[in-house]
Amino acid sequence: MAVNDDCKLKFLELKAKRTHRFIIFKIEEKLKQIIVEKLGDPLKSYEDFSASLPADECRYAVYDFDFVTEENCQKSKIFFIAWSPDTSRVRSKMLYASSKERFKRELDGIQVELQATDPTEMGLDVIRGRAN
Repeated sequence: MAVNDDCKLKFLELKAKRTHRFIIFKIEEKLKQIIVEKLGDPLKSYEDFSASLPADECRYAVYDFDFVTEENCQKSKIFFIAWSPDTSRVRSKMLYASSKERFKRELDGIQVELQATDPTEMGLDVIRGRAN
């Protein structure tokens, strides 16, 4: 599965310039490549992000999570989320599962990885817990 250059470019913008809060990627089966499906600007919330994921289709997503540590330091962590809802097609789940590691290697700078099959597995409380 090829990775469209735009994926790496937008990820670098998120990582270095912080021009995006999140990026949602999709596998375009006809083109046999991973493309950027949606960008979230820095003012978007986690709720906006989770609402952008389709309920019954797989996606990859990257989310830039800002938080404050117990020492009162402002930090951020870049999350890679493999969204694979139970209701999605088996073929789609297999395609996303088999392409995940290679795609992740293309995105240099991911700090935390999550696998989610329903919204509760990637709730804000889960994200906060994994960030620390």
